[in-house]
Amino acid sequence: MNDAAAETVTRRQPGTIKLHGPEAFEGMRKAGRLTAEALDMIAGLVKPGVTTDAIDRAAFEFAMDHGAYPATLYYRGYPRSCCTSINEVVCHGIPNEKPLKEGDIVNIDVTLIVDGWHGDSSRMYAVGEIKPFAMRLLAITHESLERGIAAARPGATTGHIGEAIQRYAESERCSVVRDFCGHGLGRLFHDEPNILHYGRAGEGVELRPGMFFTIEPMINLGRPQVKIKNDGWTAVTRDRSLSAQFEHTIGITETGCEVFTRSPKGLDFPSRPSAPLT
Repeated sequence: MNDAAAETVTRRQPGTIKLHGPEAFEGMRKAGRLTAEALDMIAGLVKPGVTTDAIDRAAFEFAMDHGAYPATLYYRGYPRSCCTSINEVVCHGIPNEKPLKEGDIVNIDVTLIVDGWHGDSSRMYAVGEIKPFAMRLLAITHESLERGIAAARPGATTGHIGEAIQRYAESERCSVVRDFCGHGLGRLFHDEPNILHYGRAGEGVELRPGMFFTIEPMINLGRPQVKIKNDGWTAVTRDRSLSAQFEHTIGITETGCEVFTRSPKGLDFPSRPSAPLT
């Protein structure tokens, strides 16, 4: 795994996982909601001809206008306020001046710091009308995330989450990226526990009320292997197949989990195009 691009950077003493109380949950609700609102705003910008640089500027301005700060900006040298990963880019695509094209799929990953708390979420966006196989990948990836969330409850383990995602994605003849994983967060951007998107129920860390972490499966139409480009950040599929990712930040409660980053406008999944490209 390329260290500069890794999603899992542990700052706390290994093996210790912070358990949060009611005040922290309230802080994460606020950060998560604002992050979701930023992604809702971005939905209106994603169209053919728009550059990812313009989307990045909009994300930065949104954060500034709402008293927040984009966590990725200058984080370990990363130069932008969000990540924009197009087609075969798995994650950590750097916004630039190249315009989006009709038929592209793009993941936009935003993390906002609000009163010291981190809200981390990403969504897939369809650029105009997309091919049926691309929409199928988006649907499978979104369902993989939802199944992972459904498995997150007290007494389960991180392996339950990974198994739920892997079992479903592979049953749909897709592959799960192994090189990146979800992560704990809260006052820190990246913390324990690591959330693998593959595995076996019962393995890993036991989930306890008060844990905060992301679930963010990256699903490929082809093989799972990735490589890092020369910029040290951008991860792409080795076989150049399409890749997709959805991400939410959640907190484990006494009875299940709370998702902090749901879209207030119901825009977590892109609308199906009226007619597929031929």
